Amino acid sequence: MNVRNSHRTTSDALLNVAVVGHTNTGKTSLIRTMLRSSEFGVIEDAAGTTRHVEQATIFADNDPILHLYDTPGLEDSRALFSKIKKLQDKSKLLLPVQILERFATGITVDDPLEQEAKVIRQILRSDILLYIIDVREPFLEKYRLELEIMTLSARPIIPVFNFIAGHDRELVTWRQQLAAFHMHATLEFDTVAFSFEAEKRLYQKMQTLLEPYYKRLQKLIDYREKFWNQLCLSGAKRVTELIINVACYREDESARSDLIAPTFVEDRLHDFVRKAEQNCLRDLLAIFNFSDREVALQKIPVSNGQWQLDIFAPGILKAYGLDMGSAAAKGAAAGAGIDLMVGGLSLGAASALGALAGAGWSTFKRYGDEIKATVKGTKWQCADESTLQILFLRQKFLLKKLMHRGHAAQDTLHMDKVDDEKLPENWSKLISVLRQNPNWQKPSVNRNNNQHFQKIEAKLVAALLNET
Repeated sequence: MNVRNSHRTTSDALLNVAVVGHTNTGKTSLIRTMLRSSEFGVIEDAAGTTRHVEQATIFADNDPILHLYDTPGLEDSRALFSKIKKLQDKSKLLLPVQILERFATGITVDDPLEQEAKVIRQILRSDILLYIIDVREPFLEKYRLELEIMTLSARPIIPVFNFIAGHDRELVTWRQQLAAFHMHATLEFDTVAFSFEAEKRLYQKMQTLLEPYYKRLQKLIDYREKFWNQLCLSGAKRVTELIINVACYREDESARSDLIAPTFVEDRLHDFVRKAEQNCLRDLLAIFNFSDREVALQKIPVSNGQWQLDIFAPGILKAYGLDMGSAAAKGAAAGAGIDLMVGGLSLGAASALGALAGAGWSTFKRYGDEIKATVKGTKWQCADESTLQILFLRQKFLLKKLMHRGHAAQDTLHMDKVDDEKLPENWSKLISVLRQNPNWQKPSVNRNNNQHFQKIEAKLVAALLNET
């Protein structure tokens, strides 16, 4: 039952929020974005997609806080206003809200205004209204009529400006027009270019207008903020794990027989890097609740959980300012082998024994196997710095896009220009240390408790979240 029980207090009652507005302004999109889900409702370019009132509930952990009601669009504001005006003329002693109640109860299912009556009924059942506005539209008479009708309900109204990106002038005009209706508690909430701070401000404005619900809304704000921060941190840690996994990976060239072509090890390395990135991509989509099926709808540049542009494709290298003849283009190999650093010295086969003589037992214990292998001429192939740079920067780009992408977004993301993303400070040094520690490739108690590893991980995570 949608109507609130009158004997319940606001300390335990759920807040009922009606999402209203003209057709095709983004009402369903707003709810999808607030729910972090593409499953709610139907979104199409055609007007009047939502034909019935649909309900969704927002929780703070397991505690339901508020109901959101997606209402049909107001298609014939002029006829609706005319109908209500006639009722007012006939019943001058009735309060404005009583006029709306009489209208809502007097409309039959076959009446041309039956859809508008559904909206009015939900408005009367709700505690607060979110009036969704497409700022790209001029302030026409139909919007003025809608506002006049909604003010009759005596419910607090929060005008929500949608599709605001690149429309600053139109936004100013809308603010001026709404001021004439004494509506100053407006909100910019773009359902395509999502911002958690905008969602937080929405709940805060509800607190201001609905004092009895203040504590429950604060509980929701605190929970959603904590959950959002954990979500972003999980995404950054997943990308960090990808970089560590690939940086620490090695292919032993000495293990291959003469019957195996040199390019075979190189191809295996390529396959490993590709698969590692695809796994990371799928995990990031899952973290932010974008499934593989929804990827096609959202037009993120992936197909069935895979990047449409391969990491080793020439176009990708060019996008990151890399030379087409670089090691990454040739096979992401690290030259003749791995550069092993001990005590600040580069240990090649010629200098290995001399450096080992003054290194001490602890150093030998840590690097002994690799030093002996280097002396014997053992060679490894591993992802070079350019490949790791591409991995980091485009995963950082994707992470940022997912963090700021509403679940109703329909636009296409382009991956051909991401050179504005920055690498972590001391990037080369961080990668060098990772490549010298192949035992860090997979999570373990020893690895995760290693202070040096923890510092590297923290720096990568902070760089992904643009923290200092």
